[in-house]
Amino acid sequence: MELYIHIPFCLQKCRYCDFASYAGRASLMQPYVDAVLTEARIEAEHLGHPTIETIFLGGGTPSLLPPEELVRLMDGIHYCFPIAQDAEITSEANPGTLTEDWLRSAVDAGINRLSLGMQAAQPRLLRLLGRIHTLPEVVQSADMARQAGIRNLNLDLMFGLPTQNVEDWQETLHAAFAMEPEHLSCYGLIPEDGTPLKRDLDAGRLSLPEEDAERTMYDLTLNLLAAQGYEQYEISNFAKAGFACKHNLGYWRQVPYLGLGASAASMIPDADASNAYLRRSNPASLEQYLSMIKERDFSVREETPISKKEAQFETLMLGLRTTKGVSESAYTAMHGVSMDQRYGATLARLEKQGLLLHQAGYWRLSRRGMDVQNAVLVELMDD
Repeated sequence: MELYIHIPFCLQKCRYCDFASYAGRASLMQPYVDAVLTEARIEAEHLGHPTIETIFLGGGTPSLLPPEELVRLMDGIHYCFPIAQDAEITSEANPGTLTEDWLRSAVDAGINRLSLGMQAAQPRLLRLLGRIHTLPEVVQSADMARQAGIRNLNLDLMFGLPTQNVEDWQETLHAAFAMEPEHLSCYGLIPEDGTPLKRDLDAGRLSLPEEDAERTMYDLTLNLLAAQGYEQYEISNFAKAGFACKHNLGYWRQVPYLGLGASAASMIPDADASNAYLRRSNPASLEQYLSMIKERDFSVREETPISKKEAQFETLMLGLRTTKGVSESAYTAMHGVSMDQRYGATLARLEKQGLLLHQAGYWRLSRRGMDVQNAVLVELMDD
């Protein structure tokens, strides 16, 4: 099983962010860690203390937690669950908040992978996004991480930003290469409803790059990263050999996961054996989450049983995000029905259209199929 822990505290909420994150709530950090550890104890008992293969601390800004609270959190998780000896343990961090003390504590607590939110190299784009850091602070944070013993470093980058051009994106990529990260996540901006950035776009105060420019940025990403020795293993993720993110691969392969904290999502076995699994999410509100744990009132969670037919589609939806694709034998072993029985006619049609490739027992998106992934999935969803 995988474990996700949400840390919802921020110094300043980014203008594109619709995650559960809150500025000015530092006074709640200690009671929040208390609540997460209480939830961990309850869930560990309920699930039978499964071995945890990967841990991911996301946010929000986990690097805002005081070092002593980070250590207390990780010690408590180790007390509740057996952790695999070779577990990948990741924490996100904001370059504007990272300190040597926090990094030392993180490494001592077992964190062995760090994900820095670089996003862009240009000051104007960082301001537009509401980021609190500068490029020199990213470089400094990467250096501190190496000195603390982190040997698995990811940088998050964003393209398709308002006012961003191809030259900006190329400059951002080369600035990232200079830090020699083992992993790069390169995401196209998706303006989310309710965010300040989306309101500016809707009001015409900002505009996104033309579709051709964004496509050029993505093509540039593929070419430059390949030349630097990064293998694309998922639509937005690239890694040096041996450094693909195990936690994210688990999501795409439907490995069960437990989410702890405000807004955290879980995919766990359902008591009703007629369903494939249960998808569950905690309330996003800090106050509601803390009250849920204090009162042991878990009725406020959102729960959605996933039927076996829905799970079959999700195997395709998630697996087709990866460049390797979906294994026919693994699909049959997981669902008791073959891909050909479930989707044969549609798969053949999409292959004929050049959107899917069928090679060595795997179905995967072609390069053109990646460009129209949503359309491919709609065809499969309607099957």
